[in-house]
Amino acid sequence: MQHMELDVIQRSIGWIEQQQPIWLCTVLNTYGSSPRGPGAMMSAISGGQFSGSLSGGCVEDDFLERIANGEFTQPSQIVRYGAGSPRTSVTLPCGGSIDVLVEYLLPNEESLNHLRHIEGALRGQGQWVKRVMVPQASQLPEPCQRGSGPVVEHQGDSVTIYLGAVTRVIIAGLSSVGQYCAQFAAALGFEVVICEPRREVIDNFAHLDMPVLEIFPARYIEQGGVHTNTAIVALTHDPRMDDLTMMEAVRTPAFYIGAMGSETTSAKRRQRLTDIGELTLTELDRIHAPIGLPIGSKTPAEIGIAVVADIVRVKNGM
Repeated sequence: MQHMELDVIQRSIGWIEQQQPIWLCTVLNTYGSSPRGPGAMMSAISGGQFSGSLSGGCVEDDFLERIANGEFTQPSQIVRYGAGSPRTSVTLPCGGSIDVLVEYLLPNEESLNHLRHIEGALRGQGQWVKRVMVPQASQLPEPCQRGSGPVVEHQGDSVTIYLGAVTRVIIAGLSSVGQYCAQFAAALGFEVVICEPRREVIDNFAHLDMPVLEIFPARYIEQGGVHTNTAIVALTHDPRMDDLTMMEAVRTPAFYIGAMGSETTSAKRRQRLTDIGELTLTELDRIHAPIGLPIGSKTPAEIGIAVVADIVRVKNGM
């Protein structure tokens, strides 16, 4: 399942290629309660179609109505919704507010180049910085070194957005726990990649309604499916699959690597990875095993919550 911001940019590219101008919106700041944080994106066209979200549904209808009425035709501007906004009829939960950068992009090669730079950054193909001095058009994103994911700096009319890879979670093999991890990770807006080579297992999880790559997880990882904002979780209890996944995972820049199993199972795996995989102590120490936060979880859903919560903890530097 693809990350929402990637969907936004890819839909935007498609609209530009169809010779339609677009409005690209980026949340700059949030005050009080707001469902979408800084860096969240939405794009729209004049016909009322849109991709992504600014507030989980609170302001999108008003924004589309304003587009239809001919507003937002400057190359860039900053709009406030919620507390402190002149649009008193539009409110956010708990009196919160958001500041949104609105960019009007014409259907030309310059806009396509701009959007493709953003797409590459979100896919982990480099880190870029985008600068906007409202009401001027955005500068073409430039290479930078600033970590993963969108980071927004906003002061007056000056906006700087650091673009990096969106959080990717690789589910290495389907299981009852794996399906909950996939669903919880998707609910958090992460890009979810499920790798499962066993056709009979894929058939058993047809109800999951999420795309599954019919490939060994270790092969997907080996082929470059990992960037610095990637979490890899092995949840099958099958040593043949989980061990190979761990052996490839520790050779990547993934920020989180984990495998399911009790203390005893984890100790046996660690020994196998030492004896057969020849992993070093440094590589072994990168593996979270037993995986997940220690919340006394028993059921597959509870274990899934514990795993995804631990990924969030590490991602947030806790």
